[in-house]
Amino acid sequence: MNWFNADSRPGIRGKELVEAWLRAEAKREKKKWQQLDYVFCSDDYLLEMNRSFLQHDYYTDIITFGLSENKEVIEGEIYISTDRVRDNAATMNTPYKTELLRVMVHGLLHLCGYKDGSAAAKKAMRAREDQALERWFKKFV
Repeated sequence: MNWFNADSRPGIRGKELVEAWLRAEAKREKKKWQQLDYVFCSDDYLLEMNRSFLQHDYYTDIITFGLSENKEVIEGEIYISTDRVRDNAATMNTPYKTELLRVMVHGLLHLCGYKDGSAAAKKAMRAREDQALERWFKKFV
């Protein structure tokens, strides 16, 4: 797993623990881990990507690009706006690190095949994120 800072830093320590947690979550989904890159950026950076690649003209906290043709293999790039994560954490009255971890596992779950385009799919995705976060707090904190 690689961490890149496009124009922002995630402000999180313990990268090795985060990677171990994410790998364990991928294993739970019976996926083979090949390559996963997280790119941390600003709202403006991710907005431009959203416009250029997805033709969406709005801010988002995450954009996930799956790069594997094999659905059993995790290979991708996940772009995360630390600005949006920080704002969402404040809005939801949750610690920044918790929200950042939620968004990180959210991107991983997309690569595992989870969708969030409907109300039912969003509910299932949120439940799976909550399970992953529960395991994080039990095992890694």
